[in-house]
Amino acid sequence: MQVVVTRSFKVPPETIFDAWLDASSAGRWLFATPKAEMKRAELDPRVGGSFVISEKRGETLAEHFGTYEVIDRPGQLVFTFTTAKDQPPTRVVVDILRKPDGCSLTLQQSVHPDAAAMIDRVRQGWTMILESLAQEKSA
Repeated sequence: MQVVVTRSFKVPPETIFDAWLDASSAGRWLFATPKAEMKRAELDPRVGGSFVISEKRGETLAEHFGTYEVIDRPGQLVFTFTTAKDQPPTRVVVDILRKPDGCSLTLQQSVHPDAAAMIDRVRQGWTMILESLAQEKSA
């Protein structure tokens, strides 16, 4: 099963692509939620490199772990990610296309059929994340 989310941006594709691989930028929008405190955003942006993004949400530490599979600036980024090291990761493909007024981004995440009930929540999460990215890069 696939979750697909698309978003347009009024900045060049390089700006959006680079935001995914810059720890200081990603720590402000990637997996970040309102009213939470970012604790850790460590990225090793190379094929085979990994990332860890951790945010304190009330009394809970929400952690996201991943590995980069494809880094093709500025058109495609592919990574795996999970929220628990003992869970199998899911695969995320980010495609960015240049447009006359900026770019468009299409994100696809594979979702295991056992998690079908989570599809709307996953879509809402990525929609919020991409909105946060838009706010980050329009400032």
